Amino acid sequence: MKLSIPENFILGAASSAWQTEGWSGKKEGQDSYLDSWYKNEKFVWHNGYGPAVATNFMEQYQEDIDLMKEIGLTHYRTSINWSRFFTDYENLIVDEDYAQHIDDVVNALLKAGVEPMLCLEHYELPVYLSEKYDGWSSRKVVDLYSGYAKIAFERYGDRVKQWFTFNEPIVPQTRIYLDAIRWPHEQNTAKWMLWNYHKVLASAQAVKIYRSLGLTGRVGCVLNPEMVYARSDSKEDKKAAEMYDLFYNRVFFDPMVKGKYSSELIELCTKFDIYFNPADDDLSVIRENTLDFLGINQYYPKRVKAPRYEWNKATPFHPEMFFENFDLPGKKMNDSRGWEIYPKIVYDMAHYLKENYGDIPWLITENGMGRENEENYMNDAGIVNDNYRIDFIKQHIQWLLKAVEEGSSCEGYMLWAFTDCVSPMNAFKNRYGLIRIELDEKRTRSKKVSAEWYKSIIQNRVLELPDERGWK
Repeated sequence: MKLSIPENFILGAASSAWQTEGWSGKKEGQDSYLDSWYKNEKFVWHNGYGPAVATNFMEQYQEDIDLMKEIGLTHYRTSINWSRFFTDYENLIVDEDYAQHIDDVVNALLKAGVEPMLCLEHYELPVYLSEKYDGWSSRKVVDLYSGYAKIAFERYGDRVKQWFTFNEPIVPQTRIYLDAIRWPHEQNTAKWMLWNYHKVLASAQAVKIYRSLGLTGRVGCVLNPEMVYARSDSKEDKKAAEMYDLFYNRVFFDPMVKGKYSSELIELCTKFDIYFNPADDDLSVIRENTLDFLGINQYYPKRVKAPRYEWNKATPFHPEMFFENFDLPGKKMNDSRGWEIYPKIVYDMAHYLKENYGDIPWLITENGMGRENEENYMNDAGIVNDNYRIDFIKQHIQWLLKAVEEGSSCEGYMLWAFTDCVSPMNAFKNRYGLIRIELDEKRTRSKKVSAEWYKSIIQNRVLELPDERGWK
């Protein structure tokens, strides 16, 4: 079976600054949260690899962009490293060396025919702001971020037309303050919700600034909603799924797209003493500066059921009060990553967005297949034969194209990632790229089989699928 891929359907790839750049040229005092975590808990990063060298994109970006051009990538999403962009975070003194690097990358991408998409924050909160203001706990950091956004828009907005305010804004505080599984392991549910709110406000302020500058592009945010499925159609299980959706998905979707929080969320936050007490003027900013489009990161489904036990009132409030994880028997798994493989999530997400948020433009900004020990799949020529990745991508794009055919406003698909890159804790354990990165001093690059396959679907705009109609 062959499916036609619309000519305007984006087929790109993504990464981030901290996961690729390395520390070459980084000045004292320019650590991000990720740098600090790595320095303080290096032992939790697989085999000790982290952001220090990463893929050495700072020095080898042109090599990667040449490969993007060769493959025919339409778009590339990365981030500006906020922690490296300034030498003074309060007075917004730009590090001109780093700013020039971003200029060089943007210009090289455009020259190669690859459209750059820039994210302002991909977990790169400066440590200075964490130590002085407790990071996103402070309204001051919201305004400092807004000043940063304005400078970035002014410097690169003539060439970069697609911007994202954050990547997965819910993740850092969920890992650190809600679940306390990442350094510095502080359990504080009220802080978790306050960070959620301040990032929504910061995003709205950035949108307002962008529009005030009269630039011709658009501003979105990359969210990582989990397509949540109830175990059964019982009202209790369905309520569990609704509550998960409320606390983990709608907490950003509603204010960023609709301009307001749901009354149910506000009531629950107030009841459990985690309400963020917004100022009326700030709520007006959120209401009047909703996003132009959405980036959606999708990897696996979330399955829940009604909780079987009463919540321990002696423990801090946690949304898990309202649901329990459900382990679907027989599910297909990526055993390297411990994640369920269920490609229909992108189709179901398309319908979820249309039903709840209308026809806001969106695209898949991350989806990919991480595999451990990829060297075991090398052929005699030293090329990784990653047909498992090809099959994974095919199935997800197939469901996306079905959604588009049915009227979804989805604009395309961006693979995580273009090259293998560092991930939190996982480091290089699981490889995601079309391009392999050797962990030698030169960080040698080589194309995997999937790179040539991706090139073929970009060029031919055809997705070939196996005939799976027969029963075994």
